[in-house]
Amino acid sequence: MNLHEFQAKELLKKYNVPVQDGIAVDNVMAAEEAYRQIKTQTNNNFAVIKAQIHAGGRGKGKIVGTEQRGVAVAKNAEDAANIAKNILGGTLVTVQTGPAGKKVNKIFVAQDVYYPGPNPVKEFYLSILLDRAKGQNVIMYSTEGGVDIEEVAHKTPEKIYKEWVHPSGGLLPFQARKIAFNFGLTGEAFKNCVKFVTNLYNAYLGLECSMLEINPLFKTSDDKIIAVDCKMNLDDNALMRHSDLAALRDITEEDPTEVEAGQYNLNFVKLDGNVGCMVNGAGLAMATMDMIKLSGGEPANFLDVGGTANAQTVEAGFKIIMKDPNVKAILINIFGGIVRCDRVAAGVIEAYNKLGNINIPIIVRLQGTNAAEAKKLIDESGLKVQSAIELSEAADLVKKAVA
Repeated sequence: MNLHEFQAKELLKKYNVPVQDGIAVDNVMAAEEAYRQIKTQTNNNFAVIKAQIHAGGRGKGKIVGTEQRGVAVAKNAEDAANIAKNILGGTLVTVQTGPAGKKVNKIFVAQDVYYPGPNPVKEFYLSILLDRAKGQNVIMYSTEGGVDIEEVAHKTPEKIYKEWVHPSGGLLPFQARKIAFNFGLTGEAFKNCVKFVTNLYNAYLGLECSMLEINPLFKTSDDKIIAVDCKMNLDDNALMRHSDLAALRDITEEDPTEVEAGQYNLNFVKLDGNVGCMVNGAGLAMATMDMIKLSGGEPANFLDVGGTANAQTVEAGFKIIMKDPNVKAILINIFGGIVRCDRVAAGVIEAYNKLGNINIPIIVRLQGTNAAEAKKLIDESGLKVQSAIELSEAADLVKKAVA
């Protein structure tokens, strides 16, 4: 589950991780008032207005139809109001949103961190995630912060450092010091960085994140170390232990069909193809998508109905898939191990009759327990449904459907 920047920063504060503070608002008047509060608190005329969407590249992104960036600096209250007016309700297009962009419903009015002081400011990059190959958490960091880290990794991989942390031992003090040293920090900035990294790792564990990224990790002119931006992904499987975190979910940032599928306990991911897929089991679903591509089609979705497919789940799957106007055919590929194929066939027939007129080809491939009985049910149903037992048969039917 993804969080907004302002949500992630509030959570980091609970672990004593210093952040660029601010106020999240959803209207122009509130933005103006937030600016005044920030100005009073920091004794600084400058404040940063940030669009809150689940995507990176906001500073370079633009609101559709304008030159307004997703991140802008306000010099006074009038400035803050104008920027808020330009951003709120607009569609922000960044390198990560694609051309469709994302609607901005909230902005974050934040303190300026580039204030003058005795020392130069510096920007770093730091993230924590799981290295599945090693079975350890890894802290990735670089002196090249505030820019696209993918570009840094591609052009200058030597500037990307990695520190692995064994789950049983936790982050050791020397590892935090090593990170601060590789950043080239000394004195008070070094000490602050060691504390920052230690507390951030504790937050990563305590919140059960799947990814925690700080870019930029910022050294201020008075040697404070703070998180200027934060991308936080929470492990969905751990949310049962964190009801307070689950309540932070913003479904307006998610694909509506994926949200609807979740209500039926369906694992659904929308894609850009022309063949809808309904499969039981993630591995079989991946193989089915490969088969569709090899047959000349493109998968329109990933949909795993699980091991207990029935009339209700099949019907829900049908409805969700058919909301995509690009779908030219639907392939149902079920392996009857836990569930009997004839029960799935009965569910397909019942769902088809409930939905009424379906104008696109439906191919049903059922294999496993009672597969022959299931094929007979489909063939004798009188419905415009094509059945198959072998995967090669289904592939041929898909090829004809999209030809």
